[in-house]
Amino acid sequence: MGARLPLAYFVGVRKAVYRPVYPVYVIGESQAQHEFVLSFSRNDVGIDLGTLSAPEKVYAARLTRQRLHQPIFREQVLHAYASACAVCQLRHTELLDAAHIVGDAENGGDPVVPNGMALCKIHHAAYDRNLLGVTPQYEVRINSRLLHEVDGPMLKYGLQEMHGVTISVPNRASARPDPVRLGHHYDQFLAAS
Repeated sequence: MGARLPLAYFVGVRKAVYRPVYPVYVIGESQAQHEFVLSFSRNDVGIDLGTLSAPEKVYAARLTRQRLHQPIFREQVLHAYASACAVCQLRHTELLDAAHIVGDAENGGDPVVPNGMALCKIHHAAYDRNLLGVTPQYEVRINSRLLHEVDGPMLKYGLQEMHGVTISVPNRASARPDPVRLGHHYDQFLAAS
C-alpha cells in the first residue's frame, strides 16, 4: 500500500482453482478488523495519470470498467459444461464463452451457473443478438430470416443446421439452464424474429 504498487488478487472459483484479477491496489486498512480495502483503479491510489506515456494512458483508460464476476462465472460455467459449447460441442476453451441467459444488467441476471451456458464465440454472438434462441425445453431455434439465406458454410453449418438441435446440458440438475430464464430470453428472441 505504501509503495502504491499493484497486486494480483486470486479469487477462489472451486477447490484448488483460482482466477487472478490484476491489477488490484491496496488503498486502505482497518487494523481493528484485520481487513484491507482494495481498488481496481490506479486513480484511487493517487497515481498521477498526467505523468504516464501515451500507451500507458490508453491502457489505463481501458481498465476503468470491469465485470469482476466474469472470470469466476466463466470458470464455473465452462466446468459445468465440460468445456464444450452447448450447441455445437466445440471443445477449444479459447473459443468458448460463458454466456448469460439473462443479461447481468437485467433483473435475474445473476452470475450463477443456471443463468449461463457455455457457447462458442459464434453461438454466443448469435444468442446475444437474437439470431439464435434456446427454448425452455433446451431446443435451438434460428431466427427465421437466417434460415433460408445463402451466405456460406458458417451460416449453413454453424447456424442453420443447428435449428431444432437439443443443447447439451450439465449432468448436475442444479447446473442446468434455468427454464424460466430461458423462457424470458426466448420471448425476446421471438419478438426479434
